[in-house]
Amino acid sequence: MSTTQGKLLIVDDDHNLLELMKIRLESSNYEVTTANHEDEALALSAGQTFDLAILDLQLVRTDGIQLMEELHGRIPGMPVIILTAHGTIESAVEAMKRGAFTYLTKPFDARELILHVEHALENGRLASEITRLKGMLTERYDFGNIVTRSERMKTVLVAVERVAVTDSTIFVRGESGTGKELIARAIHLASNRKDKPFVAINCAALPETLLESELFGHEKGAFTGAIRSSKGLFAQAHEGTIFLDEIGDMPLSIQAKFLRVLQERQFYPVGSERPLEVDVRVIVATNQNIEELVKQGRFREDLYYRIHVIPVALPPLRERKEDIPLLVDHFLKKFCGQMGKKINGLTPQAMQRMMLHDWPGNIRELENTIEYAVAMSSRDVIAEDMILPTTNVPEEPIRPLKEAREAFEKSYLTRLLELTKGNVSSASTMAGKYRADFYNLLRKYVINPSEFKKE
Repeated sequence: MSTTQGKLLIVDDDHNLLELMKIRLESSNYEVTTANHEDEALALSAGQTFDLAILDLQLVRTDGIQLMEELHGRIPGMPVIILTAHGTIESAVEAMKRGAFTYLTKPFDARELILHVEHALENGRLASEITRLKGMLTERYDFGNIVTRSERMKTVLVAVERVAVTDSTIFVRGESGTGKELIARAIHLASNRKDKPFVAINCAALPETLLESELFGHEKGAFTGAIRSSKGLFAQAHEGTIFLDEIGDMPLSIQAKFLRVLQERQFYPVGSERPLEVDVRVIVATNQNIEELVKQGRFREDLYYRIHVIPVALPPLRERKEDIPLLVDHFLKKFCGQMGKKINGLTPQAMQRMMLHDWPGNIRELENTIEYAVAMSSRDVIAEDMILPTTNVPEEPIRPLKEAREAFEKSYLTRLLELTKGNVSSASTMAGKYRADFYNLLRKYVINPSEFKKE
């Protein structure tokens, strides 16, 4: 038995028209319920949900607009098509202003009816998906859902929530893995710009020429390979928020252009002679000592004062260890859900190991540790040997830093690919790297992801 394309409610006091529409729509694989008057329609809506309603404008006791509003009270967001005669088109337009998707003028043919129903249902599905995604974003990035019991972190969150509703530039400082982008997204969702774009970029991830084009866009022919014009991230973030991570790695030439955006709210795309105006909220982040970079001449002093409006310092995990059990529980539930496993927790020895570790990679390192433990564990509790297993290896002779770093990187990449069974997207996410950067590392160490794929 095939699945229907949608569940429809049709309300009209014309029995013949009602039966005709029912036949036409059922032949197109819709499940159709009919009602001759508004009371019957309301009774039907009390016991079931419909994907779409088709309502006659002129009903026995009331009109289609009032019935539509009563139905929307029971089934919010349900698209409604109003049926109207030529003489009442003005009323049908009023119905659209008050929430109807569209109207159909009698008489209409079957193809016109089917087309309007298809468009209305597709619109309803898109609206429902947007609402669902916004709900997921809010659930994930809302301040109230940031896992902490640390007083220091709570003080940070209170301060950030207070300034989120302003348009002031926010300067987030913290070590790698402390959650700088998480805070930036939470600020955006708590601001008046929450329904507009949030655009993020890592300034350290791209070479100077590409970074300038990414940020400000370019005109066709502006440089070799610019075969079409491109809209930059500042333009994409118009009326929303732009988050610039690793701001300390922004080249001096681009810093000057960025300063212009902050001062004048306009910029020139690469190769363009016309400035673009932009309305954006700017959040920047760094794990570097920007003041030291200013002294060294590697960061503009005037730009530093422009971005250092509202400073936010995120404490490293080693300074908020009371959050470790909470974070462990949070990530345990997350990865057990993703992998379909049932793990009740960590042994006391495993938790002690978590508490004693210094977490140089902060929350990102802890998350990766729990993901590894959940993936590798075959028991209903995670034992000590599943937590940071590489920290107990015997000491090796001291090697040159470059050689030691490369050996670690190659081993780390191999372990990630083993864990993800060669899935580069998952591995790059776990590493906190952009996919292009991760591929560059694989090429550097001549590692083939396909060799790790499960047979």
